[in-house]
Parts: sequence; structure tokens; C-alpha cells
Amino acid sequence: SRNSDAVVAEQIVYAGDARFKFIMLPRNVGKRKAQIAAISRSSGDLILNVDSDTTLASDVVSKLSQKMRDPTVGAVMGQLVASNQNDSWLTRLIDMEYWLACNEERAAQGRFGAVMCCCGPCAMYRRSAFVLLLDQYETQLYRGKPSDFGEDRHLTILMLSAGFRTEYVPSAIAATVVPDRLAAYLRQQLRWARSTFRDTLLGLHLLRDMNWYLTLDVVGQNAGPLLLALSVLAGLAQFALTGSVPWWTIGTIGSLTLIRCGVAAYRAKQLRFVGFSLHTLVNVFLLLPVKAYALCTLSN
Repeated sequence: SRNSDAVVAEQIVYAGDARFKFIMLPRNVGKRKAQIAAISRSSGDLILNVDSDTTLASDVVSKLSQKMRDPTVGAVMGQLVASNQNDSWLTRLIDMEYWLACNEERAAQGRFGAVMCCCGPCAMYRRSAFVLLLDQYETQLYRGKPSDFGEDRHLTILMLSAGFRTEYVPSAIAATVVPDRLAAYLRQQLRWARSTFRDTLLGLHLLRDMNWYLTLDVVGQNAGPLLLALSVLAGLAQFALTGSVPWWTIGTIGSLTLIRCGVAAYRAKQLRFVGFSLHTLVNVFLLLPVKAYALCTLSN
């Protein structure tokens, strides 16, 4: 990476401590191959993956490892918050988006032992399970081409396919830097959307052996944006063809948004979640087109 000099300086500091081993790859080969290089030379029973822009609370390791005492658990993730949430309106929205993704989506999936994506900034894996899946993880292909993004979701799907449970620990807090500019946020969402579409197809066979809620969850996450897009397009068509404002469409989307944000504000006991209503505008006018583009360019 471009900041390798800073890493070398840290390596010198810890050179005399046998607990640490720094691996400097000759070139930037991406997160997946860097993970594999480290894991292949490791010996611990548990592997903790932390992104470089993430800071862990002091009790994260103990809380995640406690969950891993169950031998059926292959991976577990903590709760993500934005460390730079006060930087801009966008980082505030993303912080709330993370809260909803962790404490609604992941928490609900975790009740059935199948968190569908253990997020990379703070995820712990059972080494014996990881080693079994290493070849599949390293050689992921999509339509004959190597796939080198969406590592977290793909690895989680592999864990579930191998029969392991994946869990969520809300009290294990990890603060990570989120995009503070719209262009960077949309690029991130494009990568995530492609990964979601690809690995949803890969993991569909898992649903027949899981609780019906998880099927509903997967269908809702993929059909929901499609239905929202159709509603928006229908409303725009009505306005273009008749000149009448589609109040029914606007009212329905607005009402559902306020209900969702109201429930989140009540559960989190934070009034700021009412402001998350603004994310609907970002979702409708920016994220839906990004997801449509992702679906049309899955082979990219």
C-alpha cells in the first residue's frame, strides 16, 4: 500500500515481541489474498479480521471469542458504528444505516444462527473451518472470471454452506471510518450490490434447510428495491403522461419511511433516527440506479 513506510515503522516497534508477525507482501494483491497469506501462516484457533480503518472496543475479542465456544459457530461479527459520524450529513446517515443493518437485519438473522454477511471491519472466524474453505474462497469465479470483491459475504455463505452457524454480538462495538463524500459512498455501494446479487444466487440452496424467516428476509432484501423502483417509475410515468402528482405513491413511501424510522428511534431511544427519513431520497434517486447498474454489470 502507499503507506507502507508507516507499517514498517510499526513493525520495528513490535519486532522483539514474539506474539506479533508482520507480513509485507511485495505488491498490493487485494484484501482476499492478503487474508489468505496471513491465515496460511497462522496457528491460532480463532482468526479476527479487522479493517485498517477500524478501532475495536477493549472487550471485543473476549465477547466474540465467548460466542465461539460453541463448536457449531463458524463466524461471528460485532456491531459497527461510524467513527467519523459527525463529519457530514452523509456520515450521520451512514451511521444510522449501520445501526439498522446490525440491530435489525443481522440481529434478526442471528436469532436463527444464519447472519448472511459477517462484515469485514469486525469478524471472527474459526480457523479449522476457514482452512477447509480456503481453496473455495481463494478461487471464487463468476462466469469464468476471478471475483476479488465482496469477500465478507462470500466467506459467510461458504461458512453456512459447510454447515456452520454465523452469529451477531451487539455488545462488541467496532468503530470504522465511513465514506464522507457521495462519490466514494456510491462506489462502495456498487461493489456491495454486485457482491449481494452474486452471493445471493450462490446461497439460495441454503434456504430450504433454514427457518422460513430467512427466506422471507432474502426475498425481501432483493424484491424490496425492485418494488420500490417500480413504484417510483410508475409515479414518474403518471406525472409525465397526465401532469398529475402521484400523491398516492409519495404518501405510501413516506408513510412506510416514517414508520420504519419511528420504530428505530423507539428501539434505539434516539430521536435522531427520525432524520433517517432523508435516506429514502438517497435510496430512491441514487442507490436504486446504482443497484440497477450493478445488476446489469455483474460480470464487471
